[in-house]
Amino acid sequence: MEKFHLLCLEGGEVRKNVSFNFACPNHKGLTRSIYPEKKLTLRNHPGIWRFIDWLPVNGTSSYSEKSVTYKSEGLAEELGLKNLYIAFNGYWPEQGVGMETCTFKELESAVTIRYAQENGVTKLVVASAGNTAKAFAAAASQEHFPVVLLVPRKCLCGVFLPRYDSRYVKTVMITDGDYSDSIAIAQRLSRIRGFTYEGGARNIARRDGLATVLLDAVFKIGCMPQHYFQAVGSGTGAIAAYEAALRLREDGRFGKALPRLHLAQNLPVAPMYSAWRAGRREIVPEEDIPQVENVLDLIYARVLSNRYPPYGIAGGVYDALVDTQGEMYGVKNSEAKRAKALFAKLEGIDILPAASVAVAALLQAVENGSIRRHETVLLNITGGGSARLRKDKKLHRLKEDYILSKNASDSELRELEL
Repeated sequence: MEKFHLLCLEGGEVRKNVSFNFACPNHKGLTRSIYPEKKLTLRNHPGIWRFIDWLPVNGTSSYSEKSVTYKSEGLAEELGLKNLYIAFNGYWPEQGVGMETCTFKELESAVTIRYAQENGVTKLVVASAGNTAKAFAAAASQEHFPVVLLVPRKCLCGVFLPRYDSRYVKTVMITDGDYSDSIAIAQRLSRIRGFTYEGGARNIARRDGLATVLLDAVFKIGCMPQHYFQAVGSGTGAIAAYEAALRLREDGRFGKALPRLHLAQNLPVAPMYSAWRAGRREIVPEEDIPQVENVLDLIYARVLSNRYPPYGIAGGVYDALVDTQGEMYGVKNSEAKRAKALFAKLEGIDILPAASVAVAALLQAVENGSIRRHETVLLNITGGGSARLRKDKKLHRLKEDYILSKNASDSELRELEL
């Protein structure tokens, strides 16, 4: 029996997995993995691999972490919420979570690299605004699997991790671009050099890895939450949560109502928020994206800076919001910074800027009455514990091996010794 099939969310075609290619040959929408096991059995594997029945891989790797869910006391009391649960992704040994890159991107990198190995891929090209680079550098080093990372200079300066192996990790710094520019160069590099582009939000291994955040929470809570909060740049994690909820609804043990998605972007770089508030399925660059040289200069949470996210395509963020009767929030830099300080004070751990945006959205939702006191809420802290990690471990900056302009020529890409 095949481990899973791919469903085209635009045309409805179902096909068997074809190596590392997730795209439908006939449509531009996302594809989704369909698993034969409709009831999820937790397997006797460490960390994320306990959910292997709903992951697109046949075996596990040496990675042993997973998201950890706990019931909030401090923040819950402050907000007057009786059933606020926090999915923490980061470094917090006292809570049993040891993600040394301090980001939930570890979940997608572990599954993606295992998926690549099982499908004969020999090298992956990955674009990042910081957190994804950390996660893939760590996973590639641990699994001895080559990756090429493309990261904007303004983001690379903040990428620190305890260890990585330069034999398997090559980093290209984009001197004058943002995250979307890095994506464009990564795609060009893959075409020109014959490397495998990891796929971004289209990668079902990434999405199903991130989906384990909701899986872990539901098994902890005993039911699906009524509300789910997360900050989004590309929206990959939000789509993953939505797809996990669809599978859990079909499982039948955790309720039939899908969690309402509450998704937040960091103003003024908030194309999905802008389009959603305008009632549009499509992002209009002239109206929804700041017309500046580099959007990274404008926002606190730089990892949320994707200018062209998978919002309007079939199976994308728009569809997930509509199906869950969801909402989007715009969060100012000052609001995110206040939320970061409040979370640290009330929960006892530092969080990354993107997670602070999600906390700020929760504060907005409570203030405007979108959540009732007794409703079950899941707040996805997508990254945290970096200050704690710096106390426990010596960190090293991810160093660039090559430097390129966002306007690099094809010949320059061919000359890189990767």
